[in-house]
Amino acid sequence: MRGQPRTRYATAADGSQIAYQVIGEGATDLVYLTGSVSHVDVRWEHPAGARFLERLASFTRLILFDRRGVGASDRFPIDIVPTWEEWAQDLQIVLDATDSRSAALFAVADGSQMAVTFAATHPERVRSLVLFNGLGGSISPEDIDFAIEVQEQCWGTEDWVDVLAPSVADDPVQTAYFVKMMRATATPRAISAQTRASWKVSTDFVLPSVHVPTLVLHRRDRRSPTVETVRHLAEQIPDARFVDIPGTDLSPQTQDADLVLDLVEEFLTGVRPTPTTDRFLATVLFTDIVDSTRLASSIGDHAWRVRLDVHDETIRAELERHGGREINTTGDGFIALFDGPSRAIECASAICDSVHRLGIEVRAGLHTGEVEARGHDIGGIAVHIGARVASAAAAGEVLVSRTVADLVAGSRLEFEDRGEHELKGVPGRWQLFAVAG
Repeated sequence: MRGQPRTRYATAADGSQIAYQVIGEGATDLVYLTGSVSHVDVRWEHPAGARFLERLASFTRLILFDRRGVGASDRFPIDIVPTWEEWAQDLQIVLDATDSRSAALFAVADGSQMAVTFAATHPERVRSLVLFNGLGGSISPEDIDFAIEVQEQCWGTEDWVDVLAPSVADDPVQTAYFVKMMRATATPRAISAQTRASWKVSTDFVLPSVHVPTLVLHRRDRRSPTVETVRHLAEQIPDARFVDIPGTDLSPQTQDADLVLDLVEEFLTGVRPTPTTDRFLATVLFTDIVDSTRLASSIGDHAWRVRLDVHDETIRAELERHGGREINTTGDGFIALFDGPSRAIECASAICDSVHRLGIEVRAGLHTGEVEARGHDIGGIAVHIGARVASAAAAGEVLVSRTVADLVAGSRLEFEDRGEHELKGVPGRWQLFAVAG
């Protein structure tokens, strides 16, 4: 990982300041526009989101910014909402500040309105467009009123995570991240005022005037915008290419991120990346801090950060001692690989004991199966099973699948049967065992 880039500020004619970042050294400038859910600093706290941005920066010079009114940029009084024309000017200001003469634009959701407006009015500054779950068409006043009322009640809560990224709504770590991201973006009243303004104005009349290569991506099971709405948007842009992909999430980084990135890279560079997939048998370990949100609230942010740093150092020391390989962190936990289940079990047990002395309880889950390696990340059904086994574990417990228990049969390790479980997203019922002692 490169690490989080430096945040800088560009100044508009009225003195407003716009926060932006630049990362990567690719031949193509790419501006990533996430619209109304944006904070240039907080976005790097999401491991999947950080990996997504790192991959974009591997083949572009990536430019990120918060439009005025959200994130780290200047805010506005609640009764003042910029027009899309004014927000498009923010993009021009950032391009000038970063010495970008011509850039590709990758816009998500309502960021598409800024992108198509700018592409139509400043074609000399835009080389291509990627629109992901882009807004298009008009919405009835009644539907706007209902949606805004719900948004103002639910913004910054777990309920709105189910709107943004349904696939992670049951994941407490990712849910906590998206809740924080929303609150860092804007208050419920401010974001609702911006949403009302954006939905009241249709940019359909602009679409026929977009004359740059355009790729329109949409998740086929997304509730809003619907596939019909996004297909209509694509049909109005001359020669736009429409691709529907699996999934439900508004966010491109939370489902099939590699598929999205492959399509974008091919579109921008003309070359589809060659998969470097490798498959091998391994034991996957997942750990997770129990009740991390409650603990953090009880001891305060600074003390929690210190304790979390010691927690991370402790786990890394145990992984090194037992021959494990750290793959990733999940905010409050770790994902690691072992070439044998016995050492993985011993490591998981040592982790539970060591962090307990820090006043932290963790749960751990293990499964052995075929893992798919792609770059520095891993995937495959074995990884999903390992994660689900961990989520079923109790505080201080190391839970393993029947596969792991069978592989270490005859060793000195002992287990307690925890019965059969349904693991979310995994077919069948799975017998799980807790490591005794």
